[in-house]
Amino acid sequence: MKKSVVLFLILVLTVNSFAQDKPAVAPEKNVLKVNSIALIVATGSIFYERQITDLTSAQLGVGYLNYKIEDTKFNGLFLTPEFKFYVRKNAIDGFYVSPYLRYNRFNYENKGGTDTDEGSLTSFGGGVAFGRQWIFQKGFVIDFFFGGHYTSANVEITSGTEPPDVTKFDGFKTRVGLALGFAF
Repeated sequence: MKKSVVLFLILVLTVNSFAQDKPAVAPEKNVLKVNSIALIVATGSIFYERQITDLTSAQLGVGYLNYKIEDTKFNGLFLTPEFKFYVRKNAIDGFYVSPYLRYNRFNYENKGGTDTDEGSLTSFGGGVAFGRQWIFQKGFVIDFFFGGHYTSANVEITSGTEPPDVTKFDGFKTRVGLALGFAF
């Protein structure tokens, strides 16, 4: 977590030094972006953000996870609706605090040993993220965020007898992202 905070501060200082002059309020009302950090762990997530007022916006994240933990393979979708509060009257461009919910629905398959265990994992939770989003003159967007959430997971076994290890999906989890995209 300390590395994430240091990375965030370096990114803020670097981007602010290269920022170009622009109007005080971004004319764009929509942002479409992809979380580039999530790609490292075989997860794809896309966010759509819409300005509601000068201080607020709503965002919906949709993602697909394809992840293997030891002998168990998980794949499925997750949804992350968020409501963002921007510090200054410039929603979608600036520092923000964002309460969010997280819903996961994954299928799993464990081919360890002689039997194959299959089923589904569902989890639901919520948390808070803090971040900074920049919109540049040509509409290019960088959004760096970090935070944490608590989630509760439930497993349903469809074949086999052994449930998977759900510690990666249950309890308190951190959330870090670097999303890149375009405002329009």
